[in-house]
Amino acid sequence: MRVDKFHVYISMSIGVRICPTTGNQYYTPIVPDSSKPVVGMHFQSIDSAFNFYKKYAKLSGFEGRKHTQSSKNGVVIRKYFVCAKEGSATSCAVDTVNDSVGADKKLNDRRRRPSKRTGCKAHIRLSLTPKNTYRISHVFEEHNHSFVDEEDYHLLASSRKLTFTEEQLLSDFSEMNIGPVRAFNLMRKIRGGFDKVGVTSTDCKNFKRDINLFIGEFDVDMAVQRLMKKKLYLPNFSCEFYCDEKGALAGLFWADEEMKLNYEVFGDVMSFDATFRTNRYDLVFVPFTGIDNHHHNVTFVGSLLASETAESYKWLLQSFLKAFGVAPKVVVTDQDAAMKIAIRDVFPDTRHRLCMWHIMIKVSEKVGTELSQDEVFKEDICDVVWTDALEPAQFETQWCDLMIKYNLTSNSWLSDMYNLRSDWIPAYYRLEHMSGLMRTTSRSESENHFFGQLTNTKLSLVEFLSHFDTAMESQRFKRSKRDHDTRYTQPRMKTNYELELEAAKIYTRGIFFDVQEEIRLACKNCMCRREEEVGDSIKFYILQVNLPGLHEVLFTPKDMVIKCSCNRYEQYGLLCRHAFCVLRLCGIKEFPKKYVMGRWTRDVVPKKTKVSSFDQNAAGNQVERASSIVREIMTATEHIVNRLVTNIDLLSSYRDQVIESKLKVDSADLPAESFDKNSRLANILHADQPCSSSSAATILPPSGIRNKGCGSNKRLRSFREVSSSRISKKTKTRGCLICGGHGHNSRTCKMKTTVADSQKSS
Repeated sequence: MRVDKFHVYISMSIGVRICPTTGNQYYTPIVPDSSKPVVGMHFQSIDSAFNFYKKYAKLSGFEGRKHTQSSKNGVVIRKYFVCAKEGSATSCAVDTVNDSVGADKKLNDRRRRPSKRTGCKAHIRLSLTPKNTYRISHVFEEHNHSFVDEEDYHLLASSRKLTFTEEQLLSDFSEMNIGPVRAFNLMRKIRGGFDKVGVTSTDCKNFKRDINLFIGEFDVDMAVQRLMKKKLYLPNFSCEFYCDEKGALAGLFWADEEMKLNYEVFGDVMSFDATFRTNRYDLVFVPFTGIDNHHHNVTFVGSLLASETAESYKWLLQSFLKAFGVAPKVVVTDQDAAMKIAIRDVFPDTRHRLCMWHIMIKVSEKVGTELSQDEVFKEDICDVVWTDALEPAQFETQWCDLMIKYNLTSNSWLSDMYNLRSDWIPAYYRLEHMSGLMRTTSRSESENHFFGQLTNTKLSLVEFLSHFDTAMESQRFKRSKRDHDTRYTQPRMKTNYELELEAAKIYTRGIFFDVQEEIRLACKNCMCRREEEVGDSIKFYILQVNLPGLHEVLFTPKDMVIKCSCNRYEQYGLLCRHAFCVLRLCGIKEFPKKYVMGRWTRDVVPKKTKVSSFDQNAAGNQVERASSIVREIMTATEHIVNRLVTNIDLLSSYRDQVIESKLKVDSADLPAESFDKNSRLANILHADQPCSSSSAATILPPSGIRNKGCGSNKRLRSFREVSSSRISKKTKTRGCLICGGHGHNSRTCKMKTTVADSQKSS
């Protein structure tokens, strides 16, 4: 055996004996005496003895396994450890007469898996001593097979075992929607080769299989248990679920403390939309989405529904009210009838706004081919529909004129949309607080795409919750990064107006850029055409260069009240360029505090307290504690390496210390398994099996779900299948275009020359 700084190599010293009678070769490994099993060696337990035998097998180049034993009064008194090639392969009967016929086909369709059994007799025997220890009482070292080369030892089954940290790494990759094969390739790249990983891609896939087997029929039970565990340890965490008449999950709702804090500040306008293909049961995922102080998406709620009925959405909104206490002022959805009924019944005081995009996208197919390709018509209808500068009466007049101009007065679909105008046209939301933030469900569509990148159709519910938590961590980290950029960076000023510098100290960076552009346009492109006194106020008529019309701005200097006819502050919570123009003309150098809306400011959401973090160690989970310590060790090791990477001598010295510690641990008498398999899988999934395998699940997984996003039941057929079906059908063959006959075409037709001559003569 030889040892370098990184690996312990297998000895290539082998004793070979040739039987004079049969000519068979027998191989005896030659290893250091300290690693060789000899009669009389004592061990405290069978496991410690087996660990020693496995190390001996690895140095020799073969695999060992546990074999038969003898017990007395429940105590093992004799135990055998043998070579993995002991015994012979079991033979299976194959019907060579009725090959692959009927029920016999299943017997013949077996895997072509070769056997490694050679009848090897190498073994050791342990015997119980009066002191309750185990002693090696017999050793037989000769093998009837050659040993594995050192470069191939990592391919043996005994060496291909996922370690504790590798299982954690595969789990982390899975939460990022990285499958086992891609995860294996990443591990191979990180460690510098296939032989350095210690497992194969099949072992990684088998780990995923083990997780599915561990979950089994308890998927819903474990998912609910996981959320209830959070409810126990996390303050202000909400979780609701309900089942159908068959006991299957019909709805699941959850929201944590940070979601509720966000809703308190950003819950004035909210959107929700159903998305599909996020789990193996086809449950509909319905996140509730708002807009944060950086003008980015923020998630208020996570929920799953088995059906898209009005009753399901009513239950969902009732769970929302129970958790949050207050309904939003404006809710934006598509034209789903079930959503409309649920919002009307559960949120009676909430303004329900229909998505403009979902309506306008249908215009082309409803007005006919000619108008759908008419660019002038598209511009005219968009100018009337999308603008928020029109009053309701002005919109109605221009809409009617448009219908008459393009002869669409009898179009029933456009008439229906006109009757619903108060639910989607911006003119009817001019005075609605913050209604300009959302006019479409694009926020929900963006949110669905965001979650879709981290989910797939094969996820169990327990795995889906892990993926959801990963997505929320990503969303919150990005927001923390934007908060940091706002606090520790300074934007460039574009004007000399004092309010611009003050706005940079008030608003988040993204919102400031919006305000900065309004201030720039106020200074560069806006001018006052005239002004007049109205009581204690002054009315300014502001003109913007290159744009028609005047905007009326009413300003009261005494109370610092300003009101613009464009209603930008009412709809977005930010002052417009016309208001900034008036403030500049009046010499106002301090930002009006009453027009600083809290939802756009820097520290509007309080930071999480320490009690807000979910500490699973509180439950006494030994595996989770070990995982936490492992992460600390890996982080510290990475830090040390990064500090020493430029000093080869110090880096080499640190490597030697690590290798020395590794050899000490390998020589120590430690238990074979630190944690049992179920404990490790439960830690990875953050949920235990609620009951024994012999019992039935309390909550059944849903089955047979058919929602709008499930697609068709018809299987997509391959090109070969389509071609075969066409050939099998008795279809009429194509005839010749010249004579109408069959068996030839127009290029090979005999009448082709006759027709050509007649055309020339004519």
